[in-house]
Amino acid sequence: MPRTSILIVEDEPEIAALIALHLDRSGFETTCVQSGEAAMGHVSAHPTDLVVLDLMLPEIDGLEVCRRLKYDPSTRHIPIVMVTARGEEADVVTGLELGADDYMVKPFSPRELVARVRAVLRRDAEAVPCEQDGLVDGIANDNDRHEVRVDGSVVALTLTEFEILKFLAFRAGFVRTRDQIIEAAHGPRVVMSTRTIDVHITALRKKLTPYGNAIETIRGVGYRIDGAQVAINQ
Repeated sequence: MPRTSILIVEDEPEIAALIALHLDRSGFETTCVQSGEAAMGHVSAHPTDLVVLDLMLPEIDGLEVCRRLKYDPSTRHIPIVMVTARGEEADVVTGLELGADDYMVKPFSPRELVARVRAVLRRDAEAVPCEQDGLVDGIANDNDRHEVRVDGSVVALTLTEFEILKFLAFRAGFVRTRDQIIEAAHGPRVVMSTRTIDVHITALRKKLTPYGNAIETIRGVGYRIDGAQVAINQ
């Protein structure tokens, strides 16, 4: 059985080698490239199950690589975990809005990176194909493609965004804490800042326009979907 193929895009050889070492030990098959141009070439020529992507790269930076991969229907499904020294909130928001599925800031724990990679791949593998795309009150979800249609137009979501939306919509009107949302989207063993969930919710609201306000903030608690405003096909 072929091993899961992970592309590491990192222009610092020592960091790339460290990431590859821990992923290889965990049973993955890794390939390292040092530029955005090389990353695009590799993905177009070789099956790739996940990309670990640095932001500060020569030729084409990581944000542009992410944008291109998520824009192209043939590569949109490939999960992206960003690993970068740029940890400012604006960088996190930009990366997630472009379609990154997770985001880690250097210096990072290699064990945590492996856990994040496993969590993203697990969500992808456990996605349940949707037998029918029913449009309900303006929004329809498609579990197979990890897409949502808003008034008939496709709005592609990242794996994390899709899992958050599905979790909130499962029982519309019920409040979910940020910790519950993290566990639903990433699994019980992943440690993550609750601020990251706020960033994902902001991105979701923008993508679900004009229905984004259906995701309500419950101050001091978390979020819920107002079932009176929108129903999402399960």
